[in-house]
Amino acid sequence: MPGTIDRWTATLRDARRRGSLWPWALAAIAAVCAYAVSVVFHPGYFSADSLVQMKQALGEMPMEDWHPPVMALLWKILIDSTGAVSAMAALQTVALWVPLWLLATLVWKKTGSRGLSLAMLAVGLAPHIVTFTGVVWKDVHLAYALLAACVVALIAREVPSGRTKTRWVLLAVGVLFLAYAILVRKNAFPAVIPVFVLLVLALWPAPGRRRWLVATGVLVAVTAGANAAVTAAADPLPTRQYAQIPLDDLVHVLTPAQVRAAADRAGADPALRDALAAAATTCQTKKIPSDSYFHCYQRDTAPDPLSPRNVDVILEMWTQQMPKHWQGYAEYRLQLFGKLLFQSNYPFQNGTRALPSQQPDAIVDTPSNEFLKSTLRYYVLGFVRDVPFLFQGWFWLAVSLVLALRRRWIGPYTRELRLLGASSTLYILAYLPTSPESNYRYVYWPALAGTVAVLLIVSAHVVRRREKASAKAVADAGEAPAARPTESPAGQPA
Repeated sequence: MPGTIDRWTATLRDARRRGSLWPWALAAIAAVCAYAVSVVFHPGYFSADSLVQMKQALGEMPMEDWHPPVMALLWKILIDSTGAVSAMAALQTVALWVPLWLLATLVWKKTGSRGLSLAMLAVGLAPHIVTFTGVVWKDVHLAYALLAACVVALIAREVPSGRTKTRWVLLAVGVLFLAYAILVRKNAFPAVIPVFVLLVLALWPAPGRRRWLVATGVLVAVTAGANAAVTAAADPLPTRQYAQIPLDDLVHVLTPAQVRAAADRAGADPALRDALAAAATTCQTKKIPSDSYFHCYQRDTAPDPLSPRNVDVILEMWTQQMPKHWQGYAEYRLQLFGKLLFQSNYPFQNGTRALPSQQPDAIVDTPSNEFLKSTLRYYVLGFVRDVPFLFQGWFWLAVSLVLALRRRWIGPYTRELRLLGASSTLYILAYLPTSPESNYRYVYWPALAGTVAVLLIVSAHVVRRREKASAKAVADAGEAPAARPTESPAGQPA
């Protein structure tokens, strides 16, 4: 027995000396942090959108495509499997902390710095990241899916040559995350393209045309197949929510009289024409900048603007009028985009906890901890007050542009950093013609990507500084003159 203990002790000491135990220590720290975050958010923070999707997952409402059906379907599967609505918030926590642990492990292997690897883990506790970890939103799912795809790409970089099957497996895993990102957020496609390029170049540093075509075909096939499977399983009701943006443009760019005339020209029914003109009057009189469908249009008494016929009328009005009023359209869209960049609001979701009235008996969640909720609120809103740029779109757009446009970064991740920057930049710019309002959650992916990128840059600088210090020490040792013994006056060594 003593001999066995000695051998185990020697093995552990050797593992500690080689650093092979530290990744497991990081895993333990990540698990503790993830559990703590999950407890704070339990059973999840829900906005009105979240509650609608939860009711769809519970079967209390029919599924529809206003919000992503794939998310409601995933929630339904989790509820059926675990018997708790809190499973979705818990899954989101895992979806963040597992990639962060893998990133921290990569940083440790590249730098040998425990501090830097812990800093990468700490991204999950940063105020501008943790604020939404347990909020059940499609923006959070998009950000974590893209982060997971990026981590798959970074792992793929380390795969030895000749491991062909491993590379294709990693491609399939990365594509699954990208497909989910596309399905969970309608405007995710611009952000997905650079991450897909990052993934392919990580798997094959110099892919030929055939590999590009095959990889692209895999992405298209998986996305289309997943969309078909979700549609078949959820059978969502069509809502034509895409007409919200043209409706916003019409009632804010045109005067009420112009709206009325445009509706007549597009063949609108008198009731729809009058309702659109009234919405324009309400928005412009009360200075409501966006979301006219909810705040200006009298949905209770007026015709449904999103019915098939009325949507066609609205789209025809938009195509007829916006080219004629291009200056007003540009000014309106720039105004909303500027507000998103410089006055991003809603940095903290307070956590609506009202569960459906017809909740199945099998679904039981303990009450949330109000003390922890208040602590999180003070933590996040304190940073909103003291470091407000962390929650502003302009800052993360600036970070993204610097990442994307700089020609060369120190360290091995120049290409990855530039593509991360491109993904974030394209995602933010895609809101220029489509921004419905100025919520911080719309720049949550750029904030996460930018934070991770900054830590990768810091890690590369630390490695370079160590290499320079080591090279200098070697050079100094080589230039030092050999020591010569002192001699006595007689010429003999002293």
